[in-house]
Amino acid sequence: MATVNEYSLGTPCWFELATTDQAAAKDFYSRIFGWQPQDNPMGPGEFYTMFQLDGRSAGAAYTLPQKLVAAGVGARWNVYFATPDVDASAAKVTELGGTVIQPPFEVMDVGRMSNCKDLGGAPFSLWQARRHAGADVLNENGAVLWTELATRDTEQAREFYTGLFGWKTKGSAVLATYLEFSTDGLARGGLLPMGEEWGEAESHWGVYFMVADCDAAVAQAKQLGATIRFGPISAPGVGRFAALADPQGASFSVITPQPA
Repeated sequence: MATVNEYSLGTPCWFELATTDQAAAKDFYSRIFGWQPQDNPMGPGEFYTMFQLDGRSAGAAYTLPQKLVAAGVGARWNVYFATPDVDASAAKVTELGGTVIQPPFEVMDVGRMSNCKDLGGAPFSLWQARRHAGADVLNENGAVLWTELATRDTEQAREFYTGLFGWKTKGSAVLATYLEFSTDGLARGGLLPMGEEWGEAESHWGVYFMVADCDAAVAQAKQLGATIRFGPISAPGVGRFAALADPQGASFSVITPQPA
């Protein structure tokens, strides 16, 4: 896919890893996806790592503050959604029953953002681009192909996000209980119902990274210390994918899509 320069309302636009070991995470993901880490100073001893894929940004990582770790917050990937007006979108989150964790604030000269939670408690972020639109590349090996909300109530989630972003949704031909969402006529991700097999896991957003060979990527990740949650498995009309957790516990998935 060509370099992405802008994102419309409600499109997943940025993918950010909050981790407990930034140096280890940089090495782990760079080995699997061929990323080139680029550290940007944030303050004394702090860096924001941009993951580059052939000179284009694919995502980022930062170290979780110790106070959040002490409060039980674990490593995770976060998804940002584009909006032309973050203040209006944050107000809409509240209107729809969600929670604004951090009201809109400036991120230097690169954009304006807000951290929120939906009705099911899944964290997500809103992003109003200025100098930084989001990921420069999608739908290529080493980049995000799909985003997915694991939720206890897909209908509640559908109403919330369609009200917030104007998503178009439809059922899946592969899994009857799965909902896909789209912006600009393009499928962007899905809403996955969480059953009893999920135990006490909380609702959360996740990312699928595209790889040339799912089985090889899983084998390499395992060798580097990842935990395999399930797979690899094949889904007709979708491809071959697997769910993993990196050595710090952040969940992510890899997928080799079925050729069109």
